[in-house]
Amino acid sequence: MIYKVIWSRRIWILLCLCMAGACTTTKSIDTAIAIDAKPCAVYDVLADFDHYPDWNPYHIDVAGALEVGAQLKVRVSRPDGKVIDVPHVRVLEVERCRTLVWGGGVSGVFRGEHRFDLVPGPNNITQLSHTERFQGLFIGFADLPVDVLTQGYETMNEALKVHIEADDATDEHRSGRPSVPRSD
Repeated sequence: MIYKVIWSRRIWILLCLCMAGACTTTKSIDTAIAIDAKPCAVYDVLADFDHYPDWNPYHIDVAGALEVGAQLKVRVSRPDGKVIDVPHVRVLEVERCRTLVWGGGVSGVFRGEHRFDLVPGPNNITQLSHTERFQGLFIGFADLPVDVLTQGYETMNEALKVHIEADDATDEHRSGRPSVPRSD
């Protein structure tokens, strides 16, 4: 009789786990903006975590090494006034001038992946695709209002564009080459 109970519990647990996998929730944020600069110039600003406080109203503090597997400290200031320290963030993908991805969590339970993808366009215009995917069983219970997060990403995108395209922006940001001092 005891073996029957043990096997029943195992089957019940397995059934629950399978159902949990089928009941996972996904939340997505998809934003984009065109920036008048080459992809490497945009990437260099995105990869310069030390200067985020100078221009970035959403990711107000990002610290850590920009190498796959490195842990990052990420603090965001959401448009609804909440300041969040994002837990357990690691660099997932780095391809200079093309892609920067960070994220973390446990697959199937709660996982987020934050992406910056840069696509070159005509006339030195870069299309920034700034996205995030949250997936897992417990996503529905998290404080992740998609409308608020989307507004934060769009605000950051616009701030990045203004920062790079500013009249006093260096030639380096415009062309991706080091700037040359001007003589008056």
